[in-house]
Amino acid sequence: MSLPDDLPLGRPVSGRFPRPRPPHAVLTGQHGRLAPIREAHAPDLFAAFAEDDGGRGWTYLPIAPWATADEAASWCRQAQGSADPQFYAVEDRAGTACGFCSLLRITPETGVIEVGYIHFAPRLQRTRLATEVMAMLMRHVFDDLGYRRYEWKCDALNAPSRAAAARLGFTYEGTFRQATITKGRNRDTAWFSILDGEWPALRSAFDTWLAPSNFDAAHRQKTALSALTAQALGRV
Repeated sequence: MSLPDDLPLGRPVSGRFPRPRPPHAVLTGQHGRLAPIREAHAPDLFAAFAEDDGGRGWTYLPIAPWATADEAASWCRQAQGSADPQFYAVEDRAGTACGFCSLLRITPETGVIEVGYIHFAPRLQRTRLATEVMAMLMRHVFDDLGYRRYEWKCDALNAPSRAAAARLGFTYEGTFRQATITKGRNRDTAWFSILDGEWPALRSAFDTWLAPSNFDAAHRQKTALSALTAQALGRV
């Protein structure tokens, strides 16, 4: 069926669809790795999240804090069998799990995928590993799998998540009001994305930030990632 030529139309999309589903495989970086989550990760994760005394890191997750090691094991056991979300444990160089994240709402038919269900223990937050694992997932999605769109969604009231999305190079697209209910409370959902055409410049920004030369002897960054991603996207 031909389309009318007197109406505005989106540009033709090249490439083959559906794109491959992400293989649930280990992704290795300089500072640690992403490993498919397993029940065996539960003791490490339970101990790492226990460092968050007030449980603030659980606020915007759809699950409650784990009260016992058995609860942690039960959740990890369930997560390891999930295809979507596809959960990964974040492991440091010593192989100790200190957080988890996932790829979800995986849509090979249109080449769209979301990163979410992110929970990092205090020891992982604001580290090079925390940034590296986000870059590793982007590289996997765009370079290895050929997806067109990479999404980030969060509670619109979750200021740290919104700031993280901006720092990582996501573009804010709008807020879906009363999108869902989480833990008995309304959630307006803020949407962000990175497109495949933006990725090459952002990849270079991540490579520059993660390079050893970007850190001094005290491990302090010389150039902020937010500045590099903003430059990559022409926002300066």
